[in-house]
Amino acid sequence: MIALIQRVSQASVTVNGEIIGEIEKGLLVFLAIEPLDNEQKAKRLAERVAGYRVFNDENDKMNLNVKQAEGNILVVSQFTLAADTSSGMRPSFTTAAKPEFSNHLYQFFVTQLRDKGFDVPTGEFAADMKVALINDGPVTFTLTI
Repeated sequence: MIALIQRVSQASVTVNGEIIGEIEKGLLVFLAIEPLDNEQKAKRLAERVAGYRVFNDENDKMNLNVKQAEGNILVVSQFTLAADTSSGMRPSFTTAAKPEFSNHLYQFFVTQLRDKGFDVPTGEFAADMKVALINDGPVTFTLTI
């Protein structure tokens, strides 16, 4: 399971010309599911995302998590993060999980974050989405479980 997290001052996701999810200050999470992932891994990744300290404290050090920084989390599914790019000039997606399995774990991951008190707007699984963001920093990390 892979989460590309970006600290943002704002982010939104649009499907068919309509904004379906948006946040101001917080984390934009692009999430990819791999074949050997499971609910335990999704739960652990949600804990890491919620607790990851990437917001600055009063001493300008990355020492606050998204809740402490009074931010929110926008989650967007992105199977391309699971691509095998180790050779050739075209990515292979054999390392990404099948859509039905991925959607289940994607929804489970979102529920885990909501259970932690976040609103968690989302993209639409498997849709053609347009994602807009202002990366704050820029600050971007890849978390894997």
